[in-house]
Amino acid sequence: MSTKKTQFVLIGCSLILFVLLFIAPKIAPKTSDEEVQGPVSSKIKVNENANLDVYVSMALKNLEPSKKTMVERLMASKKLDSVSVFWDKLKRPDLASVFVENMARLSNKAADWFKAGNRYYYAVQFTQDKTEVPLLYQCAIRCFSQGLKTEPNNTDARIMLASCYVEGTGEPMEGIAMMREIEKKDSNNVKLQLSFAFFSVKSGQLDKAIARFNKVLAVDSNYIEAYLHLADAYEQQGKTEKTIEVLEKYCNKTTDVTAQVEIKKYIQQLKK
Repeated sequence: MSTKKTQFVLIGCSLILFVLLFIAPKIAPKTSDEEVQGPVSSKIKVNENANLDVYVSMALKNLEPSKKTMVERLMASKKLDSVSVFWDKLKRPDLASVFVENMARLSNKAADWFKAGNRYYYAVQFTQDKTEVPLLYQCAIRCFSQGLKTEPNNTDARIMLASCYVEGTGEPMEGIAMMREIEKKDSNNVKLQLSFAFFSVKSGQLDKAIARFNKVLAVDSNYIEAYLHLADAYEQQGKTEKTIEVLEKYCNKTTDVTAQVEIKKYIQQLKK
C-alpha cells in the first residue's frame, strides 16, 4: 500500500495521486487495537539536538569537485537560500531542509520555522537511508515547536507536530492526544480528519479510515482527492463494488481529463 507516500502531501496532479494509490505495489496493512499506531522502526525518544551534519558532510565528500567547490562557497558566504536550492536540484530535500532551518534561525519567524518543519517532515518520503528517518522527524518536531512558541494557536502546525510524534517517536499517543484536543475545538478541520484517516490506514483499521475520509467529503465536497483515498481503502477491504462507485464519483467531479481516462480504464479492470 502506498498511502504513506501521499500522506499530508497536497498533490497538484490528480493522475500522480491515482498512480500512487492504485498502480504502486500494495503492502499488507498492520493491525492494532488502537486507532493509530506508530511505526515500530521509529520507537525512539525525541532528541532536541538532532541534526543532519553527518549526512551533509558525507554528501559533500561525494560531490564532484566543481559542484563541491561551488556549494562550499555558497555556504561560506551564507547564501542559505541558494544552498537549499542546490540540494533540491540534486534531489536531496533532506539536506535542503537543514539550510531552510538555518534561515528560520536567523529570522526567528513562525512561518519560517513551520516551513522548515514541513520540509523535514516531507523529506522522510524521499530519503533512501532509513537510518536518517528518525532524525528527520526529530528535526521537524524541533522546528514546529519553535514556531509554536510564537504562534501557539496555529492549528496546522499543531497537527503537523502531532503527526511527527505519531509517526516518528516512541510516544505516538502523545501525538494522538494533541490531535484529539484539536478535534474537540475544530472537528471539521479537513487536515486533521485526513491525518486521522491516514494513520488508521497505516494501522490497518480501514473502517475507521473510511469514516474519516467520508467526514472530509462531508465537510469539503470539493476535496475530491479524498475519493481516491476512500476508493483505495475499499479496495483493500476487497469491496470492489464500493471501490468502483467511489471512483466513478471522482470521475464525475474531476476536471482532469487524463485522470478520468486512466481511472475509467482501471474501473474496467475492476469489473472484469
